[in-house]
Amino acid sequence: MGVTGPLLAIAATLQVGSVKPEIIRTEHGVPHIYAADHWAAGYGLAWVELEDYGPRVVRALIGGRGEMGLVYGRDSIEQDFGQRPIHAHAKTVWPRLEPATRRMYQGFAAAVNDFVKSRADQYPRVEPRFAGWDVLAREIGSPNLRGARRILDRTRPSGAPSTREPGSNAWALAPSRTRSGRAILLRNPHLDWDAGYYEAHVVIPGVLDFYGDFRIGGAFAVVGGFNRYLGWATTNNAVDPDELYAIPLARQRPDQIVLDGRAIPLTRHTVTVPYWTPQGTSLERREVWRSPFGPVVDRRNGTAYILKTAGEGEFRGGEQFLKMMEARSLAQWQAAMKIRARATSNLTYADRDGNVFYVWNGALPALPRPSGGDTVAIVARRRRDIFSRMVPWDSLPMVLNPATGYLHNENDSPHWANLEAPLDSAALPPNVERPSLGLRSQHGLDLIRFPADTLSLEDVVLLKHSYRMLLAERILPALLEIATQRQPIPVPEAIKVLEAWDRSVAATSRGGVLFEMWWRLYQRAVKSPFATPWSPAEPMTTPHGLADPDQAIVALLQAADSVQRRFGRLDVAWGDVHRIRIGNRDLPVGGCRGDLGCFRVLWFGDDPDGRRRVRGGDGWVLAVEFDSLPRAYSVLSYGQSDHPDSPFFGDQAERFAAGDFKAVRFSRPDVERGAIRRYRAGPTP
Repeated sequence: MGVTGPLLAIAATLQVGSVKPEIIRTEHGVPHIYAADHWAAGYGLAWVELEDYGPRVVRALIGGRGEMGLVYGRDSIEQDFGQRPIHAHAKTVWPRLEPATRRMYQGFAAAVNDFVKSRADQYPRVEPRFAGWDVLAREIGSPNLRGARRILDRTRPSGAPSTREPGSNAWALAPSRTRSGRAILLRNPHLDWDAGYYEAHVVIPGVLDFYGDFRIGGAFAVVGGFNRYLGWATTNNAVDPDELYAIPLARQRPDQIVLDGRAIPLTRHTVTVPYWTPQGTSLERREVWRSPFGPVVDRRNGTAYILKTAGEGEFRGGEQFLKMMEARSLAQWQAAMKIRARATSNLTYADRDGNVFYVWNGALPALPRPSGGDTVAIVARRRRDIFSRMVPWDSLPMVLNPATGYLHNENDSPHWANLEAPLDSAALPPNVERPSLGLRSQHGLDLIRFPADTLSLEDVVLLKHSYRMLLAERILPALLEIATQRQPIPVPEAIKVLEAWDRSVAATSRGGVLFEMWWRLYQRAVKSPFATPWSPAEPMTTPHGLADPDQAIVALLQAADSVQRRFGRLDVAWGDVHRIRIGNRDLPVGGCRGDLGCFRVLWFGDDPDGRRRVRGGDGWVLAVEFDSLPRAYSVLSYGQSDHPDSPFFGDQAERFAAGDFKAVRFSRPDVERGAIRRYRAGPTP
């Protein structure tokens, strides 16, 4: 019989059957959590996150509970209206989770309660009553209502184009491609440097031994990593789980829709959000409507616009991740993936048995009609016009053990996960993203597709830090040819600088600042910059050439003038301009955005002194070789903590700037040798 009512509340908060876990911190503060069971593992993971990111973890659970307004005031209530129904759903489905998953959520919540109690003066108005389902609620997705409203309004967000480039790189090399005869995996996520990657090692003897990157504020936001048998990396993909439907309303009845000639009632829900004021707690209410297919986005002109999302309300993401973390074979790992609780992402996999595998994963609707994408609502008059299931997992794009022994993804489509074994678009579901292979992907393929020799783990680390700018290799010859033909040119020094440039963005390289400035100015001035755009018929040699030679020269003159005025010389070194600035560290760094064809991806923002500070890009980088005991290197570029007074705040920046990695300590004896601090999680008695 299921646990309900008051008993369920007790079950969600009890600190069940475990001693607090042992924590061993090694170099750069990496935590190794040794737990007796899943509750202790969740407790330990939360505790180390709290030590390094305390307010952020607490705030995450407040948000999961839909009580931002109650703690921070009325200005913070907006997200509560969307989160409160999700939180209610989390409580409803809580008994359906497997016991091990619930215990890990419970342990995480218990640690946050203990932390807040021990620092009550730092968390005014925060009640330490978090339950396991508050953590679960953070991991349940919701429909993209904002995107649906943009379709109806035919608008897009205003403002300048984003300089962010969320994404990742991933490689899997089969034994045939490695010097050791063991599979190698590269994991390289790109997000803003405040996105909250957290490196940790969680051990339950005989059950779990997982090293990876978690996300701050959650028990199971596991993005990638490895255990003794296998590992995986994720890269963002373009799964579209949503479909917006235009369904007629019943005549004179705005609370009913009509399908197959029959009226179907819409249901009204009132969401009440409390918020704090100096005078006491106040309430605000909003009304929302739902259909049996999903939320009602709008009603106008006799039509209801309803958003249906594949996998809406899916709550087993933590359960799936736990099974992936504990899997010991490809079959077990794939069985976990078939839970289908993760709605998006390419996954690139390698294991100790020598398998390499790639899947374009996602909650993909099996559409009865072509998708409206992000531009149009689909008219539905019958139930069969509305999708009712997902594409089966085995029908998603995937590649296992290709003959040429490598797999890769850099956020492009799945078609060329292996260039010699391309996927046929005609054999894929029609709503899989269209073929694409950007310059960053082409660069990555150049590095691993036909190396001169098999690769060692150290070779993979070195290749990861390739400073080549593929865009320059592709179009700089055309620019120089045009510029030298047009005599006299007012800035012959610019030509000399670009001719001498090594086409890299290493910190010491000179010429890249001028080239990038030229490219940005040229790109903004023309509709299509390349003479030959990218083509799936020539995926590794296009795009190339310059579409507008006249505008290219105008942009070069402008770029030369701008670089000279801002930096005092045209051949300013890349690292003199591009910097890592964390705390008192101010370091030259190499890397650039992926659209320039860089594989070492960084994006920057302008600082008041004219220099450019890293804002995001390569965050956590991991390379692991699956020997009888895994051997790995990693770097967390911005450090293990966001507290400026922590010794782990930005302390890996020098390593990252130098293209250096730390050796991962995985076995218990190696962890013991590298220990810099050991203690029990939880408040000091």
